[in-house]
Amino acid sequence: MMIRLENVTKVYRVGVERIHALNGISLEVAENEYLAVMGPSGSGKSTLMNILGCLDRPTSGTYQLDGKLLTRMGAGGLASIRNQRIGFVFQSFELLPRLNALKNVELPLIYSGLGWYSRRRRARAVLERVGLTGRMKHRPNQLSGGEKQRVAIARALIVNPRILLADEPTGNLDSRTSEEILALFDQLHRQGQTIIMVTHEEHVAGHSKRIVQMKDGRIWSDLPRHEGPPGSADSAGGEGGSP
Repeated sequence: MMIRLENVTKVYRVGVERIHALNGISLEVAENEYLAVMGPSGSGKSTLMNILGCLDRPTSGTYQLDGKLLTRMGAGGLASIRNQRIGFVFQSFELLPRLNALKNVELPLIYSGLGWYSRRRRARAVLERVGLTGRMKHRPNQLSGGEKQRVAIARALIVNPRILLADEPTGNLDSRTSEEILALFDQLHRQGQTIIMVTHEEHVAGHSKRIVQMKDGRIWSDLPRHEGPPGSADSAGGEGGSP
């Protein structure tokens, strides 16, 4: 099993108040799964993603990635895991405005020890993979929203991540462009990429193969999506799961 969370909790302190963001989450994700995490605001889905991405630590419980117990790692070890095994795609793209697409994609490799030629070759390859062969020298303000998100996806892929974490990746895109980006995620999954996506939109989750619903810091349901048109009535499993 690639990912194994066991009884993970996360408690934040705000003054004297304790906020329980996660309440005993247990979750397993296999290699090449395509998982969507859904839930209302405050359900804990963003906290879960931060822990999976090694951006935050659980208060209690364990997180294993490829058999390694990450909850006992120091900050340096977590940073290494984050930089080498996890790719991030954000709703707001997070591109540097002064750099063109090629240089934005190269950024995760700056401290990798690779020479500039190897970095440039890999950046070109992943931009071609996401369909931006002719837009490599363009800066973000010269790109459409969909093209910016493709650059962001290419930047995430350049480290050959074990996991691609996508946080509302179509949130700033129109319907047509959203479908193009989701088609790209479908393609990446077919090529073997493990994808975990946070979304509040059912039609977006409908592209995944498994949907985890969260509520009040717990997993409310965890169901495979039956094959069928994304977002259709027969494309999700029946009632199930437990709080």
